[in-house]
Amino acid sequence: NHTTILTIAPSPLERGVIWVGTDDGNVQLTRDGGATWTNVVDRIRGVPAATWVPHIEASRHAAGTAYVVFDNHRRGDWGTYVYRTTDFGRSWTSLATPEIDGGVHVLEEDPVESDLLFLGTEFGLFFSLDGGAKWSRWGESFPTTPVLALLVHPRDHDLVIATHGRAAWVLDDVRPLREMAANPAL
Repeated sequence: NHTTILTIAPSPLERGVIWVGTDDGNVQLTRDGGATWTNVVDRIRGVPAATWVPHIEASRHAAGTAYVVFDNHRRGDWGTYVYRTTDFGRSWTSLATPEIDGGVHVLEEDPVESDLLFLGTEFGLFFSLDGGAKWSRWGESFPTTPVLALLVHPRDHDLVIATHGRAAWVLDDVRPLREMAANPAL
């Protein structure tokens, strides 16, 4: 019985744009504040039907950009399903790479540098300095644990991490990562 909205992501840039993800694998979009909705999941290739959508991240940098993650572990599928659209869901690009280990729960786009992304998976924390083309596991200082929520604090520039079973974590000051993402030659 799939009848549950798992995530709601209003655009911080364009009034009326709202993304919704459900427990039966739908990715719905409205661009008129909810008067009409379009299910765009059929445009996302490679995801098994009815796979949970635990998180959608509406970009703070481009109104048509959003990220969606899918979690299918309830059916024994530990595949990595993470996607980005830049055209309001008309087309999608997979951001899954071999570096990512396991199913994905959440993605956080840095509020200052669009190429800096954080990814919470069943087996830990990953980050990308190039918009998701390549991912790196956060070092040995972070445990192998499910990461269920992420937030970059707007004032303190800290990454706040909620885990399952290993408490909340705060990684101080992501500004050096921003600088690396903005200047790949560093």
